[in-house]
Amino acid sequence: MTASDTVPPRPSRLELSALSGLPRIAQGDDLPAIILAGLEAADLRLESGDVLVIAQKIVSKAEGRLVRLDQVEPSPKARELAAIAGKDPRVVELVLAESRAILRCQPGVIIVEDRRGLVLANAGIDASNVASEQDAETVLLLPEDPDASADRLRAALERAATCSLGVVINDSIGRAWRNGTVGTAIGVSGLPGLLDLRGTPDLFGRVLKSTEIGLADELAAAASLIMGQADEGRPVVLARGLPYARRDGSAAELQRPKSMDMFR
Repeated sequence: MTASDTVPPRPSRLELSALSGLPRIAQGDDLPAIILAGLEAADLRLESGDVLVIAQKIVSKAEGRLVRLDQVEPSPKARELAAIAGKDPRVVELVLAESRAILRCQPGVIIVEDRRGLVLANAGIDASNVASEQDAETVLLLPEDPDASADRLRAALERAATCSLGVVINDSIGRAWRNGTVGTAIGVSGLPGLLDLRGTPDLFGRVLKSTEIGLADELAAAASLIMGQADEGRPVVLARGLPYARRDGSAAELQRPKSMDMFR
């Protein structure tokens, strides 16, 4: 975050285009090349200022974050939590390995602070839209460092497209006090994660004193609407016309420091 991010004249239209027909992603795949081929197939050409919103699942798959459950030995602690949550002890063992702290455990869910500082259910470990490997049940972990993943993807895409871009890696995350999951930015590169509007005037000229916008989260949620959550197979969305100035931001900006968290 920067003090009072620059706010230029803003367009009134944001265009979102989901890429269809991308192949299934496997470990080691060249994700930037696959995205560029998808853009070409859709007759879309990248322009400076564009942002690519990319589903966490395909990033994790390309980075080899798949784990076969038959290779996981649950600890006594994992078995204890699994009995409370009604979950597979092997999955719970992975949750423990991916977490800094267990915040809540009750039937159906384990809420954690994961190693990246995210507060979410089950450390983001998921089996939906994840194919089994060699007849072994398989789950998918979040990228090791989603901001670094976004940086690498952005650098490769910018080299190929010869223009300035942004990248958001999004995931569906539940929220305290609200039902339903929402697309959330877990990795950001080339745009603000948190947009600071303090010091800018409102409609009546009054200076904003506390307004900060979760810009990357808002974009991640918008893109999720056309990505879909089931069998749509559209894990990449091109966003054009983002109405704010660019700077080198991160998803880490969106994480509230524990000292400012009134609920933990």
